Amino acid sequence: MDHLIARRLKALRAEREWSLDELARRSTVSRATLSRLENAEVSPTAQVLGRLCAAYGLTMSRLMRMMEDDFTPRVDRDQQPLWVDQSIGFRRRSVSPPAKALAGEVLECELDPDAHITYENPPRPGLEHHLVLIEGRLDVTVDGRTHALNPGDCLRYQLYGPSAFVTPADSAARYILFIL
Repeated sequence: MDHLIARRLKALRAEREWSLDELARRSTVSRATLSRLENAEVSPTAQVLGRLCAAYGLTMSRLMRMMEDDFTPRVDRDQQPLWVDQSIGFRRRSVSPPAKALAGEVLECELDPDAHITYENPPRPGLEHHLVLIEGRLDVTVDGRTHALNPGDCLRYQLYGPSAFVTPADSAARYILFIL
């Protein structure tokens, strides 16, 4: 997966005719880190991918989907791409079948206890999310307001600024995220 991400990141930058310095300026990710990512020398973290997606105006799911070639209306669970950020204990499964032309996406996400993910900017202002917590506890901060979620709770929001996902020290979280 890291090699696929690296190739796609390099292609996105080339399509826009941006230098590494230009992308570093737009994403606030260092030039050295960008180079290592594009050469698959390091695995991207959720925060770094979030910054790059914001610079490119893409959702993280859309970035992942851009690595797929064909649309298949059904995908078995064992064929759904799983991306892991081991540094924070984050697992992200792309449940929706890959489709470049379709906008809606479904993700199944898991965060370990005491995990914290912060996204500085949305990939696209006004992006709509519907988050349903399946297990555990999760605090989601959107527009400076923190929402404490318990199993079965649904949080519907649009992204215009920073957001954060935090689990308490004694609980992991598993949730479904619908992105429109």
